[in-house]
Amino acid sequence: MENNKDKNYIGVDVKGNRIWTGAKHAVDNKLNNVAFIRTRIDFIEHCFGENEVDEIWITFPDPQPQKTRARKRLTHPMFLERYKKFLKKDGIVHLKTDNTGLYEYTLETIKENKLPLIWHTNDLYKNCPADRKELTSIKTYYEKLFTGKGEDIKYILFKLT
Repeated sequence: MENNKDKNYIGVDVKGNRIWTGAKHAVDNKLNNVAFIRTRIDFIEHCFGENEVDEIWITFPDPQPQKTRARKRLTHPMFLERYKKFLKKDGIVHLKTDNTGLYEYTLETIKENKLPLIWHTNDLYKNCPADRKELTSIKTYYEKLFTGKGEDIKYILFKLT
């Protein structure tokens, strides 16, 4: 955000305290390229127009580990279909998580839906390529929490086509 002032960023969350924290950071740092939407993810396709979004970042979502809650995972095919409604044709999706189950589930979902997998790793901080250092330069609250506990951070980059 601070380093990419030519890009716009929109944070989406249902929890007001997370929106407030991000908004306060944006205001305090005079970031005019940052906005926030407070909504349930179920309504995400109504927040953007067709072909409006270049990239989607899914960072440390609730992994919904129970099999009965698979449809709540943000990389479930139902959500991927919603994202397609506003993601540009060659738009990309990033997933960062500490959860091995969500990481493996997402890789399987990508494979089953024949989506282009660009790159992935089960240990981002060990395997991050030199040309992708931006992936480790910005850490969310949860990323700091999990790396502080010694958890490996998993990362997936793929396209929705």
